[in-house]
Amino acid sequence: MEFIGFIFGIFGLIAFVRQEKLIKTLKEKGVLDEAYNDEE
Repeated sequence: MEFIGFIFGIFGLIAFVRQEKLIKTLKEKGVLDEAYNDEE
């Protein structure tokens, strides 16, 4: 059971990193405002 939790933790970390990269790329391209706050 711990193994399944570990795997989901890794997937969650990967998803978080990809989301941050996407937000950074969209800000650079001007799709998002520089003041965009993803905490909403």
